[in-house]
Amino acid sequence: MLSVLLKYIEEKHTCPHCSGDLSICHSPSVHVGDGLGWGSEYLFICLNDECPLFANGWEYIANQYGHVGSYRHMEIPDSKETYSMMVVGREAFTGSIVDIEDIKRQSARYQRQQEALAAFDHCVERKQLEPVLTVLLDDSASTENKSRAVKLLVLLNDIACVEPLRSHVFKVPHLEHEVNLAINKVLANHFLKECPHCAELIKARAVVCKHCQRELAS
Repeated sequence: MLSVLLKYIEEKHTCPHCSGDLSICHSPSVHVGDGLGWGSEYLFICLNDECPLFANGWEYIANQYGHVGSYRHMEIPDSKETYSMMVVGREAFTGSIVDIEDIKRQSARYQRQQEALAAFDHCVERKQLEPVLTVLLDDSASTENKSRAVKLLVLLNDIACVEPLRSHVFKVPHLEHEVNLAINKVLANHFLKECPHCAELIKARAVVCKHCQRELAS
C-alpha cells in the first residue's frame, strides 16, 4: 500500500468548485450511501473552507432539509467517480488527512532496508557491518530478516556491533536472546567481556575494570 500512496502523492487533483488542491484522506469505514465501502482506502477531498460548495452548502441544506450540514467535493482514486459528500461539521475529514511527510519517511526507510537486505549476500566478504545493523535496528523489518542478520553478526565478528545493539530495545524476546548470544560469541572471539558495572569492554581475564576501577568477580 505504500507504493500506492506514493503514486497518489505525485498526482495532482484540484477541486472544480474552487480550483484548490485536494487532500489525500483516509476513507470512512462505511459508505454513507450503500454501506458497501468506497472501494479505496484513500479519497481525494477538498478541505478548503472557502470553497463555494462548502461555504454555500450550509444554507442550502438548512433550507432543503432543515438540519445543519454542508458538502465537500470528493474524488475516488483511480476512477472518474466524484461526489459532493455531505458533512455535518466543519472538522469533517480534517483529522483523517494522510501524513505525507510520514509516508515519505516510511518510503525512505523501506528503501534503506531493501538495500541492506540486498547487501547480505556479500557483506561478510566485504566486512560490511552496516547492512546488518540497519536491519536489526529497524523495527519494521520482519523477524525472519532480523534472524538472518543475527547469523551474520558472528561471521562478521566486529565488536562495533555491541554498543548499538545493546542500546536497542528488541520487542521480540527470542530475537533479543539470539542477539545477546551472538554478541557474546563476538566478544569471546576477541577475548573480551563487558564490565557488569559500567558496561565498557575489557579483557576477558581482567579482574579489575580499567574504566571504572571496580573489582570483577572471578
